Amino acid sequence: MCTLPTKRALHGALVLALAFAGVGMASAEDAARPAAAVDQLPQGQDVSDTVIELAGRVVAANDHQGYPFAVIDKAAAQILVFGGDGRLRGAAPGLFGSAVGDHTAPGIAGLALREIPGRDRTTPAGRFVGGYGPSIDAGRVLWVDYESAVSIHPTATGAPDERRAERLASPTPDDNRVTHGCINVSPEFYEDVVRPTFERGGVFYILPDEGSLAETFPDLAG
Repeated sequence: MCTLPTKRALHGALVLALAFAGVGMASAEDAARPAAAVDQLPQGQDVSDTVIELAGRVVAANDHQGYPFAVIDKAAAQILVFGGDGRLRGAAPGLFGSAVGDHTAPGIAGLALREIPGRDRTTPAGRFVGGYGPSIDAGRVLWVDYESAVSIHPTATGAPDERRAERLASPTPDDNRVTHGCINVSPEFYEDVVRPTFERGGVFYILPDEGSLAETFPDLAG
């Protein structure tokens, strides 16, 4: 459930480290040591070229301004977390809004979960600067976008009929659209990677369902 605001072997890590070597953020020696990153992606599931390209552009342009960042691929149901130095810290499956779309409905942050229309249960696309802050019903949470009430949090056990843990563990992204808009990861990935990485905030890049990368991230367009 979402909260309300107060008002590979790491193949992907190796490829990303090699990509960053081209922009001076990692060396060949660094690329040979991908084991430090946490890999929870399903067996045989690769990271897309689009994600690799976007992450490389973020680092090359210093668009993250030295802060930790995440690249979030809704279509593949993946979240990749990077330190401020551009090194991959972990990759894992995620759960996202049940509605396909990139918009944020006006006033959605003030609605109770049950009041959010199905068509508006989206995880918005774009570049967001977020961090930990208070919520009405869940204490301190990691806000991706405070205005749209989108946060990242571990899967909860309060709605067993939604089978969120099983959806995360499934080998495909086909069943990973189930939330009201927030992003869910496994409790282990949250505690081991997400929480320590974003303790002081960071930047979140959420790829679009429908729009183009150039429209969604104009400052990073090639």
